[in-house]
Amino acid sequence: MKICQLCAVDITLKNFLLPLIDGMRSCNWTVIAVCSDGPFVSDLRERGYEIDTIPIARSMNPVKAIYSILELIRYFKRERFDIVHVHTPVAALIGRIAAKLAGVPLVIYTAHGFYFHDNMPWWKYKLFLFMEKFGGYFTDLLFTQSAEDADVAVSENILPKSQVMVIGNGVDVERFDPENAGSSEKTRVELGIPRESFVLGFTGRLVREKGLVEFLEAATELADRFPQLWILLVGERLVSDHAGGVEKQLAVARNIFGARLVSTGFREDIPQLLSIIDLFCLPSWREGMPRSIIEAMMLAKPVLATDIRGSREEVVAEETGLIVTPQSPEALAGAMERFLLNPEWGARLGKNGRKRALKIYDERRVVAMQIDRIDQEMLRLESR
Repeated sequence: MKICQLCAVDITLKNFLLPLIDGMRSCNWTVIAVCSDGPFVSDLRERGYEIDTIPIARSMNPVKAIYSILELIRYFKRERFDIVHVHTPVAALIGRIAAKLAGVPLVIYTAHGFYFHDNMPWWKYKLFLFMEKFGGYFTDLLFTQSAEDADVAVSENILPKSQVMVIGNGVDVERFDPENAGSSEKTRVELGIPRESFVLGFTGRLVREKGLVEFLEAATELADRFPQLWILLVGERLVSDHAGGVEKQLAVARNIFGARLVSTGFREDIPQLLSIIDLFCLPSWREGMPRSIIEAMMLAKPVLATDIRGSREEVVAEETGLIVTPQSPEALAGAMERFLLNPEWGARLGKNGRKRALKIYDERRVVAMQIDRIDQEMLRLESR
């Protein structure tokens, strides 16, 4: 089979889609990735991945969206794919429309997290829900990482149940093994973090919708009372990111924490960085099935997350971490304090989290589920 894996930007391809592409290639399927050009494309090509670059709109600017659709239609007709598999909200909508108009036999959409969520204004929720329903007309099969997203897709009539499948999420079990993460002492020395400190960690895009404003407000409330508290932020705001930044809040937090706030920017050595933290925090407003939580759990770290789709599926409250109300600095600060006052309890929760992650979140299982379902769908199409 010949398959197109389509997303908006190359960082999505690099960070999230390679295990699936590798799995498909191991079945002797031809896989071509399509995204906008970016800094990671040349390196991925050198590693043997076939990538075609087409400008793909990241906002619903009608002119840019129509241009992307027309370019993709021409491309899909020329390449004659058996399957187009799309990712990320806007690229997924544009890609599905183009694929259907180009006559691609099977169009698959992986919802890494619906953009609409319970904590946005009702009119905005309805708008993004409408866009997902519209996209459903151009979709043969919907994969959701979150079970709740699958339920919503069916109950809101985005697609019928027969066309929706929960695939979950996963990570490389060997890469995120505490035994393979190297010396945490060496990493602490590199970052200038003392051995006796309590490190509160975050990995991801440094944007408002990740809950970083509340995160920083909560941490600064505790800064004076807990001088051993250090903050480790791993990630950055992408140049192409439309979500609001947190630069002002970061500046305020830096004034309070001083050297106790370490911001690394983009890093590849996530297991090594996670190995030095005492508590992982992801206070997002919306997620799909966040991989960052799974990575922390695999490394036996307790997790503090918000009560949203995806996160509450991964974290078992009082067993592997804590779940708090979204957009509440007070709730976050209270939960952080519990871990600061009882780090041994937190360590126990982290060990429980690793056991849960090993049982549920192996990426090999997630890839195998998708390949098996795609095989079934193609056999069904061929038998018509």
